[in-house]
Amino acid sequence: MDGFISAATRFAPSPSGFLHLGHAYGALFSARQATAMGGTFLLRIEDIDLARCTQAYEQAIYEDLRWLGLTWPDPVLRQSDRFPVYHDFLHTLEEGGLTYPCFCTRREIRTEVANAPRAPHGPDGALYPGTCKHLDPMIAKDRIAAGQVHAIRLHMDRAAHMTGPLTFTDLDRGIITVVPESCGDIVLARKDVPTSYHLSVTVDDAFQQISCVTRGEDLLHATHIHRVLQTLLGFPTPVYRHHRLLLDSQGRRYAKRDKAITLQALRKAGKTPQDICQMVGEDTK
Repeated sequence: MDGFISAATRFAPSPSGFLHLGHAYGALFSARQATAMGGTFLLRIEDIDLARCTQAYEQAIYEDLRWLGLTWPDPVLRQSDRFPVYHDFLHTLEEGGLTYPCFCTRREIRTEVANAPRAPHGPDGALYPGTCKHLDPMIAKDRIAAGQVHAIRLHMDRAAHMTGPLTFTDLDRGIITVVPESCGDIVLARKDVPTSYHLSVTVDDAFQQISCVTRGEDLLHATHIHRVLQTLLGFPTPVYRHHRLLLDSQGRRYAKRDKAITLQALRKAGKTPQDICQMVGEDTK
């Protein structure tokens, strides 16, 4: 944890729905990790998707977490307040020749991947095939000037060449070697959302001096991306704990889109914070 003044963890939900048991597990896990390190538990609101995130859901997050007995220092960092900051770091990557504009629609990308028998794949599925990577810069500039919608992608080959070999430490899994080619040229910003999860999370973890990042094991692969961005932007590298995912009675992970039972509903049904701790597992390992 070199480069950090003190120990800190964070829980960073998106206010696009009510918290469920999976969120409770993640929050308690992070808070207990902070206690184990003698550090601080921080709350961050990841609300870059302005179309889906609401103030009502944000207030419900505060209410649910306080009901669970969790506390955190104020002020709470809200990512929607920091778009100019993310833009500055995106500009740093652009100035370094590490990005390129992508004019492909999601449908066009799906079609190209389907038509390519050897399309590159990562752990999360097909990767962007690089259609716009070698587009003539003057043509790209003209298309942008004409107002054509585009995203900004990270040129992962160049990024990996610049960073050299990388690793990160997961406290439960040991030292993990970063595999940049498994990530592809990820999106850093779009017209409708001027940043991305990967960019904003990396910037904010560094800004908040998060020395131990705790999150679900479904985000283990995302850490490969974040290590690359940390190195490119000169940020310190935290240690990680990727915890197990809490599953429902059908063996599926709790998710907002599946209308998982919310903490608010459980509270109204008479459940106590102690009941919730028992439901998610007291040891949170």
